[in-house]
Amino acid sequence: MKVLLITVAGMSTRFSESIGNTCLKCIYHEKDRKESLLYQLLSCYSGFDKFVIVGGFRYKELCIEIQAHYNEFADRIVLVENKEYASYGSGYSLYIGLKRVMEFKPDQIVFAEGDLYFDRETFDRIAESKKPVLTMTTETINAKKSVVFYFDIKYQIHYLYDLSHNALEIREPFAEIGNSGQVWKFINDGKFQESFTSMSECDWQGTNLVFVQKYFSQFVPDEYEILKFKKWINCNTISDFRRMQEENGR
Repeated sequence: MKVLLITVAGMSTRFSESIGNTCLKCIYHEKDRKESLLYQLLSCYSGFDKFVIVGGFRYKELCIEIQAHYNEFADRIVLVENKEYASYGSGYSLYIGLKRVMEFKPDQIVFAEGDLYFDRETFDRIAESKKPVLTMTTETINAKKSVVFYFDIKYQIHYLYDLSHNALEIREPFAEIGNSGQVWKFINDGKFQESFTSMSECDWQGTNLVFVQKYFSQFVPDEYEILKFKKWINCNTISDFRRMQEENGR
């Protein structure tokens, strides 16, 4: 079984500020619901057996929208509520999402943050890969919005993200650095289970990068794939959303 886990629990603060009113970013649309980030993500690849969607902020609105307008995916969607979305970091959404995912006993889990737009060709390669996958983009690294990964001189992977959107700092020599595509693939095996069970309650309350780094640190580079998106937009503001519309010819 192959499952797509999507986290959309955040408060969409920057996006709401950019349009002048509070909204749930993942279902925002202007002309057609099919232009929303969530709809496009669910439409990217047809081979998933389940979609596990973790909501939090305006959760009832999310449920109503999906029940009313996402009928073609209805038999595969599983909604999970993160009631601690305002108190804990993104790691908690990943935690409760993975707990629900594992009830289906999947072989493969693709995890995507729900505010992304990317090319389907690369996403197909992620979904079809037999290995764990981490992704990167060709975007310029910008401390205000980028999730950075780098390899130290022993080629162990590390992730960085500044919650204050101010500056990033690497305090050791490094061999390579990249801009994360914020989509990952996990293989449900012993290494995945070990990573999951070794996480503390405090670990899960921080960023989702804690688990991601712990999981991929168990592998040597030949044991996983790094795939680069040809198109990729992190929709932090309405300007990003409009850029996505232009990419889609809307």
